Amino acid sequence: MNQKSKNITFYLGILLSLCIAIPAYFLGEHFKLIGGSVFAILIGMLIAPLLSSKQLKSGIQFTSKKLLQLSIIFLGFGMNLHAIVTIGKQSLLVMICTIFTSLVTAYFVGQLLKVESNTQILIGVGTSICGGSAIAATAPVIEASDQDIAYSISTIFLFNILAVFLFPSLGRTLGLSNTGFGMWAGTAINDTSSVVAAGYTFSDAAGNYATIVKLTRTLMIIPITLFLALYRMKKGTSSSSKANYSFKKIFPWFVIGFLLTAIINTSGILPSAVSTNLNSIGKFGIIIAMAAIGLNTNLKKLISNGFRPIVLGLSCWFMVSIVSLIVQRLIGII
Repeated sequence: MNQKSKNITFYLGILLSLCIAIPAYFLGEHFKLIGGSVFAILIGMLIAPLLSSKQLKSGIQFTSKKLLQLSIIFLGFGMNLHAIVTIGKQSLLVMICTIFTSLVTAYFVGQLLKVESNTQILIGVGTSICGGSAIAATAPVIEASDQDIAYSISTIFLFNILAVFLFPSLGRTLGLSNTGFGMWAGTAINDTSSVVAAGYTFSDAAGNYATIVKLTRTLMIIPITLFLALYRMKKGTSSSSKANYSFKKIFPWFVIGFLLTAIINTSGILPSAVSTNLNSIGKFGIIIAMAAIGLNTNLKKLISNGFRPIVLGLSCWFMVSIVSLIVQRLIGII
């Protein structure tokens, strides 16, 4: 195949991902508890067996990697650093404890279940920080495969849905205050949309508090991805087969871009409407990238190996939920 033909099939791979993302976006808008990203992965996985041209793979892989990183940068336009400082200080200890709990649980239970190491990390990070966005941010750093991402996204999605239905009733049964429930939902539910849904189902005050806690928690993407990048670099340099690792190569520069866009948004340089639109572009870019990930996923293998990641996700989610309540009790929030 000549270069011109390769270029055409490259762009066709990107175009196919876009064509899947458009209906996935509208489905996500109609079924907000599911979200466009999940629909994109599902549609992509259903279409994947029908693809006959392997040449499309280059465009699809570009979309699932490079476009994904660019989209994460644009997500920073939805962050306001000033608005979350006060509540962030109060929730910081709870977040640190739940993140530590999730990552430790993911490692030990993952080892017990013999879940692939990258899937362990993605489920642990997705559970402890912000679901699909954290998985999307972490995946390029650890060079996770599309299969790992699909396992993790699917697992996190399942518990997002359960949380929306279970958390409000459990919160009332436990006698939690609006602040207590908002903190619990904001630190123990994975995805932002599910946090908002569960919070406002409990009460408006709990919903407002949970949303701010969740936005604060989202910023933990930065230190976690930096830590994983440094760990992977150290591990790579200690391996005789990977002696050419360098910090410049492994550093997740897109995370710095995410921080810079958050700073720009907080500064007020851009009109709010512009920031909102740029953030929306980032969110739609994530959906396009998820469509590409679905196209790169072997559905049969996902189904055959799906039980262990689900058990791992359940273990992480349960431990994070319990630890969040315990730490809140110890510091006097509930």
